[in-house]
Amino acid sequence: MNPSVSIVIPVLNSESVLPSCLKSIKKQVGVSVNIIIADGGSTDKTIDIAKKYNCLIVKNPLKTAEAGKAVGLKYASGEFIGFIDSDNILPKSNWLKTVISPLINDKTLIGSEPWKFTYRKNSGFIERYSSLFGANDPYAFITGIYDRKNYINHQWTGLIVKTTNYPNYLKLKITKGQSIPTIGANGTIFRNSFIKKFSKEKYLFDIDIISQVIQSTNQPLYFAKVKVGIIHTFCESSIKKFIKKQQRRIIDYYHYKNLRHYNWQQANRLGTIKFFLYTILIIPPLIDSLRGFIQKPDFAWFFHPVACFITLYLYTLNTIKKRLNLLKPLDRQQWQQ
Repeated sequence: MNPSVSIVIPVLNSESVLPSCLKSIKKQVGVSVNIIIADGGSTDKTIDIAKKYNCLIVKNPLKTAEAGKAVGLKYASGEFIGFIDSDNILPKSNWLKTVISPLINDKTLIGSEPWKFTYRKNSGFIERYSSLFGANDPYAFITGIYDRKNYINHQWTGLIVKTTNYPNYLKLKITKGQSIPTIGANGTIFRNSFIKKFSKEKYLFDIDIISQVIQSTNQPLYFAKVKVGIIHTFCESSIKKFIKKQQRRIIDYYHYKNLRHYNWQQANRLGTIKFFLYTILIIPPLIDSLRGFIQKPDFAWFFHPVACFITLYLYTLNTIKKRLNLLKPLDRQQWQQ
């Protein structure tokens, strides 16, 4: 009997990206899949598309992706539960089977996810930039908290994580007190027995469950980074979309900060200073762009200095607004894709 996988996809006006995502999931072989769409109030054709692919549609009144994951999780009944974003595409028909195979063979693993973003040479330049750097946010790359393999140093993270290398995956040992990479988005699979036991809140943030369990049990957790990629059609070639996503990222960080179990600011205080100096000095991002271009020639590398300045400006501006109590939560309808 094929292993069962429940896929949870948070959506909000996702008609432009959802068909490709659902089509790639429906093509999966060697697994039994059901799809749960957590809708934040879409007003476009998102619901019609979901119905076409026979998805279970549930309401997400809190609208955010983190709330959508928590809502969808309640309806997930598969042995494994996958969190896939609406702008993800599974690149091969055996992708799900490959990603869950370590979990089937090693019962100590709580979850797994791909170790890189799939590079597509004909895709938008911002999508290519993200897959080349292994991060959607330059801040994550520069501070080392990224969780996808890049073409500069060929590492999947800049943090120190105890790792055992197997032919098809890396087995991570995550312990109390260590910094944790941004595990939990763009194709993460958890065991149902783990995720439902420990996730009881209205929001499901990327690494909070892992952090919370480690803090409460003092026991290490084991996680697999599988040696496959996932397509993330991140912003395609739209700088306007990139600006919106970075703006949303920092506003959401401050808005939900008090609900988080993992203190990003405390864990990465020196990293923030590093990012500031790295960006304003100009030369470091240009050097990394050149290093990357030598490794894998693509002019998308040279979006990096621009991405750094956009990110620094937005993060600084909204931090000042937060200090002055001027920062307001987002109207999710204004920040739809």
